[in-house]
Amino acid sequence: MSERNEKYVLIALGGNAFQTKGEPGTPENYWKNAYRAAETIVKIIKEGYKVAITHGNGPQVGTILEWMERSKDKIPPLTMDIAGAMTQGWLGYLLMQAIGNLLIKEGIKDHVKGVVAIVNQVLVSKDDPAWQNPTKYVGSYYTEEEAKRLAKEKGWVIKPDPRGGWRRVVPSPDPKENIEVGAVKKLLDEGWIVIASGGGGIPVVREDDGTLKGVEAVIDKDLAGEVLATALGVGQFVILTDVDGVYLNFKQPNQKKLDVVKASELEKYYKEGHFKPGSMGPKVLAAIRFVRHGGLRAAIGHLKQGYEVVKGQAGTTILPD
Repeated sequence: MSERNEKYVLIALGGNAFQTKGEPGTPENYWKNAYRAAETIVKIIKEGYKVAITHGNGPQVGTILEWMERSKDKIPPLTMDIAGAMTQGWLGYLLMQAIGNLLIKEGIKDHVKGVVAIVNQVLVSKDDPAWQNPTKYVGSYYTEEEAKRLAKEKGWVIKPDPRGGWRRVVPSPDPKENIEVGAVKKLLDEGWIVIASGGGGIPVVREDDGTLKGVEAVIDKDLAGEVLATALGVGQFVILTDVDGVYLNFKQPNQKKLDVVKASELEKYYKEGHFKPGSMGPKVLAAIRFVRHGGLRAAIGHLKQGYEVVKGQAGTTILPD
């Protein structure tokens, strides 16, 4: 893929694509939601797009951390990078099977080689200021009373989530490089649907001797998705979430949805503080970076309108200047 091609697309799914707010997170919930996301993706594949997929893991990595916390007297807790790797297998499996089964049911299995999920590392810097300022939401939603108790008991940093409730926050360093991008690109070019950089990738730092080491953090999946999308050279980077686009003055009486916007205009709104960190902020920043790095278009919209978002018929489209 020497030139950018709009038929090559990287789709970033939010963690809400698997576990919506208020659901208990049973296997039945997960499969139902995975198939709902898969329906959107298969509709896009049927149009002839070559698709790579990344996904969030905030609720799921939080669940794993809670499992480890509750069983720590019997089973030694594992580190956050290992928890991230576990979610890549967990959620990658759900998507891989759901998409594959729908391709068979739709009779278009022959149009693609198959679906594959890979365990994927993403490089971050040892000097990133994020280590001193945790901002990434993980895990369950709590009341303010529960949050204060957990912060005291466990030493967690807990903040109010813009989407409601209180949640744990952890460091979220900026992604620099996708380690396994060569394998992802080869698979994509050969006709595979590839699930990669799940949860933003397993965060690793590079030691002085060139070796890699996992670190305790969660990388934002949209910023890591942009790193992967740019390295792959895809034409479109599409972020599917639980809102129908990018808004100025979100949830205020004077809120205004942006339908089509140039990167420079969106950057101005970003610097003015319209988009909250840990919520829409990283999505907007990832979209700006993608088109600035040569992408044809980025888009942000609701998962339920995923096909329309890819086609430019819904959501917010971000274009180069």
